[in-house]
Amino acid sequence: MTHWRSSWVAFTTILFKEIKRFTRIWPQTLLPPGIVMALYFVIFGKMIGSRIGEMDGFAYIDYIVPGLIMMSVITNSYSNVASSFFSTKFQRSIEELMVAPVSPHVILLGYTFGGVARGLAVGLIVTLMSMFFTRLQIHHIGLTICVVFFTSLVFSLGGFINSVFARTFDDISIVPTFVLTPLTYLGGVFYSIHLLSPFWQGLSMANPILHMVNAFRYGILGVSDIPIATALIIMAVFTVALYSLSYWLLVRGTGMRQ
Repeated sequence: MTHWRSSWVAFTTILFKEIKRFTRIWPQTLLPPGIVMALYFVIFGKMIGSRIGEMDGFAYIDYIVPGLIMMSVITNSYSNVASSFFSTKFQRSIEELMVAPVSPHVILLGYTFGGVARGLAVGLIVTLMSMFFTRLQIHHIGLTICVVFFTSLVFSLGGFINSVFARTFDDISIVPTFVLTPLTYLGGVFYSIHLLSPFWQGLSMANPILHMVNAFRYGILGVSDIPIATALIIMAVFTVALYSLSYWLLVRGTGMRQ
């Protein structure tokens, strides 16, 4: 009982520190994503969308809203953990955690759930902002919550792994710039893969973000380009794989014991 109580205290301490970290500087962490997504709604949703017409039976702006929400969740979940944990390494305060009688699971969960908290907070802000441009009617609320939570968790773990290997602050921007951003824009946020040729449709299926975006879109609109069961399996596999890798790196002290 004492062990569980101490682990809980350690977990909540790390989690609240992470939440306080991004809420204290909310004009830099929470406000910009909302402004950027508002520009997407205006430019792509209203101006360009009015010329495109419908997609899969929905007005274009209605179709892209779930994808834009997911894009903001993915980006902020990833960047929060990547920057926060690397800052802990850079300031050498990670050494205090490494020698403390705290399970690596607790440390990992504390940081990743901090990323999840920021991802969900930004996702909520973008969702509320979308109400000024469209009317969302959630098709399946349980699936919607499940998908957005596990997507945020997957990319929080990805941000943790990035921060482990990063040696400078510039290193934590390499993966988002050259991997995350292209995969997000090619992940069905702005279009249905049915518009692509068979070759590019098959290639797109290898993009995990495509499955996450479509599962979330199904939860809100009830339409998807891929089987929902496949998307859920992919999210489960990525969650287990990235968590296992993150835990292994933390136990080994990779990038921390230098």
